[in-house]
Amino acid sequence: MRNLVGRLIYNSTTFLLVCGFALGQASSGSIDQEWRSYGHDPGGMRFSPLKQISRANVHQLQRAWTYHTGETSWSSIQRGGPIAAFETTPLMVDGVLYFTTPASRVIALEAETGKEIWIFDPFPSDIGTRRTLQNRGAAYWQGSSPLTCGGATNGVDKRIFYATVDARLFALDPQTGKPCQGFGNGGTINLRADVADRWPKGTYEATSPPAVYKDLVITGAGLQEHPSKGPSGAVRAFDVRTGKLVWRFDTVPRPGEVGHDTWEGDSWKDRSGTNVWSIMSVDSEHGLVFLPVGSASYDFYGADRKGMDLFSNSLVALDAATGRLTWYYQMVHHDIWDYDMPAQPVMITLRRDGREIPAVTQVTKMGFVFILDRLTGKPLFPVEERRVPESNVPGEASWPTQPFPLKPPPLVRQTFSQADVSEVTKESHQYCEELARSLKNRGMYTPYGTELTLVMPGTLGGGNWSGASFDRASGYLFVNANELGAVGAMQPQAAGAPMRYRRGAKDGEYARFWDENQWPCQKPPWGTLNAVDVNKGEIVWKVPLGSVDEMKEKTGTPNLGGSIVTASGLVFIGATIDNRFRAFDAKTGEQLWVTNLEASAHATPVTYMGKKTGKQFVVIAAGGGGYFRGKVSDTLAAFTLPDE
Repeated sequence: MRNLVGRLIYNSTTFLLVCGFALGQASSGSIDQEWRSYGHDPGGMRFSPLKQISRANVHQLQRAWTYHTGETSWSSIQRGGPIAAFETTPLMVDGVLYFTTPASRVIALEAETGKEIWIFDPFPSDIGTRRTLQNRGAAYWQGSSPLTCGGATNGVDKRIFYATVDARLFALDPQTGKPCQGFGNGGTINLRADVADRWPKGTYEATSPPAVYKDLVITGAGLQEHPSKGPSGAVRAFDVRTGKLVWRFDTVPRPGEVGHDTWEGDSWKDRSGTNVWSIMSVDSEHGLVFLPVGSASYDFYGADRKGMDLFSNSLVALDAATGRLTWYYQMVHHDIWDYDMPAQPVMITLRRDGREIPAVTQVTKMGFVFILDRLTGKPLFPVEERRVPESNVPGEASWPTQPFPLKPPPLVRQTFSQADVSEVTKESHQYCEELARSLKNRGMYTPYGTELTLVMPGTLGGGNWSGASFDRASGYLFVNANELGAVGAMQPQAAGAPMRYRRGAKDGEYARFWDENQWPCQKPPWGTLNAVDVNKGEIVWKVPLGSVDEMKEKTGTPNLGGSIVTASGLVFIGATIDNRFRAFDAKTGEQLWVTNLEASAHATPVTYMGKKTGKQFVVIAAGGGGYFRGKVSDTLAAFTLPDE
């Protein structure tokens, strides 16, 4: 494969600002003006204190520069199939943007001009078909070391950590992009070691950035959803300087550990899934790391794992220094819907009776928002265990109850009737009505049955990895959500198959409840942006998010990609399938600005202040693709206000 470099487009004003960059110790004030963690802060609030771009002037935003990775033109990727979604959220540290690509590269750009500084490619000699995978970003660490990343002794040390499609964790020098000396083997460690040794063909891959706590880099992984046996979902912490293992937490408890008795018999052995594929959060003040744990494999049939299956579908808090369990809260018992915890937990502050309570909130695919005490895991609003429909699949033992938070209310519809069939067009209504009549649904938590079943919301419904942003001053949590169901039936498998039953439908194992245009089959809105008052447990406002150009009404659209919020009262979000990037009034939900992109932005944006220009920038990746049809691109786009 030839060595391709990115392509840059920038205007004449920003061209004059191009210059070298220097790494230096940043003050706390400058850190506030940067974007040093995936969620801005380690606790994932995605809040920026910047105010230059305001509700009064946001309509003036214009494109500052555009960078193209070049990956969509790679012939080897095209031969191997479509490129994965461009879901990266860049970091901005000391005037430099660092972001990852679907081809597992890391690219550094000058933050104010988009000028390329360096590219690190972990597959430099790959001349065959290169596999791509969504990669949501990297992590940054800064401290002091006896041997720094660049080889100096007893100095200030800075490192970029990220994981590749083949599950290697790299430590890179932020200044040069070269692997760090003294870390693992040549700057990398093999994350498959000790968790996937017995499963050389088992899926073990990284899609999200690691977490950083003090001198530890903490990793999870994506695993296969079928079959049920395979690599472990254990979460591990490594020394940031050496790469040596410091602690390991087994998400499927072993004999004698808390939660082991929630697995019947030996069903815990070699259990795959139950992993942290999404983004972890860190509470540095209290020394906790929060794990949004996914479903146990196989996702839709649990006859070989009867019980509640801890710690699957749980929010787990660990002592970040030791990996010891502090508390857990399971949000789905014995999951057979693929309702894994998809989003980064958000560290929030809840005000009640004149006091402030450190809390954590977890967005879910079910459309629920759980708000828990950060130190104890106890719900801060009432949660009821309610009876739910039983499975009719032979061998299955669905759990009889599930937790329902009473506040905040669900962000999406959780039931469906014939009266809810979409009427956006005559053709869509006819298609969806016929499909709906062929489906069985018994309300929230209807298990996939032996007959074709509608599950509402589905695997792309509710909140997903898009997660939430939080404004502490107002107490508002901003969450984008999907109104989208899933369709499937549990089909018997041939003798000798890993599972007796597997979900299927004419449109595949992950069929959606939408028409031939990928328009959801229930009446709009199909995608929404919500503001939740965490102090009251109420939805303050809800607006459609996205538009279908063929329609006059504001339908909203399916969406993936998160929001950020600024101190000036703006919520920025891409996410929708209409190739647009928007800004909303955080108080009212009014759309204040919208612009067209090269493709849909299934990523979370960032904002930062340029030191040389004194201007605030907003940057987002626009790659399209993924689960949705539409344009595909390799664009990283930056916006700022015009010069005075």
